[in-house]
Amino acid sequence: MPTFGVVDLFAGPGGLGEGFASLVEDDHAPFRIGISVEKEASAHRTLTLRAFLRAYMARHGTLPNEFIDLHAGKASVVDWAGVDATLWEHARQEARCLELGAATATDALDAAISNVREMFDDTILIGGPPCQAYSLIGRVRSRGTPGYMPERDKRHYLFREYIRVLDRLRPAAFVMENVKGMLSSTVESRLIFEMLMEDLASIGTGRGHEYKLHAVRLVDGVARLASESEPRGFVVRTEDFGVPQRRHRVIIIGIRSDLAPIAGRSGIEVGHPQRSVDDTIRGLPRLRSGITRRYDNEMTWREEVITASRMLEDFHACKGDSKLAQEFQAVRRCVAEGPILTRSATALPADYGNSTDHLLRWLERPELKALAQHETRGHMPSDLRRYLFASVFAKARGYSPAAEDFPLALSPDHRNWHSGHFRDRFRVQLGQESATTVTSHISKDGHYFIHPDPTQCRSLTVREAARLQTFPDDYLFLGNRTQQYVQVGNAVPPWLARQIARLLYRSLTCTNSQLPPKKRESDKPPS
Repeated sequence: MPTFGVVDLFAGPGGLGEGFASLVEDDHAPFRIGISVEKEASAHRTLTLRAFLRAYMARHGTLPNEFIDLHAGKASVVDWAGVDATLWEHARQEARCLELGAATATDALDAAISNVREMFDDTILIGGPPCQAYSLIGRVRSRGTPGYMPERDKRHYLFREYIRVLDRLRPAAFVMENVKGMLSSTVESRLIFEMLMEDLASIGTGRGHEYKLHAVRLVDGVARLASESEPRGFVVRTEDFGVPQRRHRVIIIGIRSDLAPIAGRSGIEVGHPQRSVDDTIRGLPRLRSGITRRYDNEMTWREEVITASRMLEDFHACKGDSKLAQEFQAVRRCVAEGPILTRSATALPADYGNSTDHLLRWLERPELKALAQHETRGHMPSDLRRYLFASVFAKARGYSPAAEDFPLALSPDHRNWHSGHFRDRFRVQLGQESATTVTSHISKDGHYFIHPDPTQCRSLTVREAARLQTFPDDYLFLGNRTQQYVQVGNAVPPWLARQIARLLYRSLTCTNSQLPPKKRESDKPPS
């Protein structure tokens, strides 16, 4: 049973690597992170802490008490080297803060690659270039920048650093992930995706380590690696793999030519039903939002929501919409008569860690004593009224309202509000459906990520967003709250990554006669 060393580029907080490192097949962990690279400082801190915890768990079989106390808010700073100096140094060597493409990063990465090749039976390369240059929203914003020239945007070409590492590492396989926008993004009148596929197809030509490119194809509940000629065939829908989020991403998997003939013979069953927002976050403690630009306390918030509910109840009663009027009346009574809500909560839900549900068993970690990062941010009173209307409307109608559905009295001072652009500027995450894509924009405001429960009248917390991304509850995101949201929004869902890891491992090892051989001297990369 081979063990593959994983090189994780553009790692962010480590979602893709977490999926690979967490896989266990027949009591064997086939993937171990050799090196992960991220340039953003707060994400790198998250990555380093996770590397330490992973190593500590492997050695001791449990989380360190110091981390459990930190997670529960009983400590603010921990000297991890004092907890275990050897494992902390291991984590620092595994998680590197490097800007890929820079000369110093290239030297450090090449040295690390040589070490990884020596340590493991074979290697796997995973990761994806930053998506801002490829995403549709990112391209719209870039066009609004004076003097912006796509061909000079270095982010468009970061995939070539991935390819340089791929050519040097010569792994058994690679996994490249990016946004769907990559399929239509162009530079110098050429499709980025075409350039990428040409570069990937040319790797190792004449040197015996070419790569056969595969898509993940799901048919009748079974996922397999399959050859694909159409660009859209490389799109993976995360909700089909049990992730409670409609996150559609391009995933390209390459298998080295000496192993390619066996790829596709094996598959994995994906029997998980599509998961909803309620399935994932409903059990977490109820919270209220804060109020900005006014004095904020529990009673002020309650008065604001009750007043807004009464106003909207009367408005819809006058319109003859008795159903919505009754819904606002129910919210008003619940807020007035129910318990006073706080802005943060750490208490674990009842029966935490005892669920038989496969996804909750993944998310909930029985060792924990408290929840972390389940704290709301503040909203202006005018936005609270819009959140209230939107969440009640969504509950009654079954869909999130567009701009034209809002009462005129709730119209924001925004020039595009009545233009037809940004019609869904305020979007409710429907409780009975999978969430829309959790993006880094959640760090700027909560307008696209309104909680489905009107009586909470708020946007999602970091922990709720992390759960929709399928990060376990013991995954602690470091940095300030804005940085935490960005990390969550930019990540690959670990639950999806784990299934791709399982599919890849079974595809590579479905016949013992073709297991990756130990490296020979001739296999070493060029100096």
